[in-house]
Amino acid sequence: MRFTDADGLRLTAFATNTTGVPIAALELRHRLRARAENRIRAARATGLRNLPLHDTAQNQIWLEIVQIALDLLAWMPMLA
Repeated sequence: MRFTDADGLRLTAFATNTTGVPIAALELRHRLRARAENRIRAARATGLRNLPLHDTAQNQIWLEIVQIALDLLAWMPMLA
């Protein structure tokens, strides 16, 4: 939830009912969850939304190609 952009700084907040956990750990948990959801979104956009072929062996090859594409998408930001 974004409040405002002031002097190039963005104030954000998230609500949770978790108690006894430091703020930094909550922030890390939130960011890791967002990263996982972005990877799922990329997988669906890359070709995991449906299996386009009729044969199981052909769909297995399709899934392996999609996995290679997802690996490239995951590694390129870290390498570049």
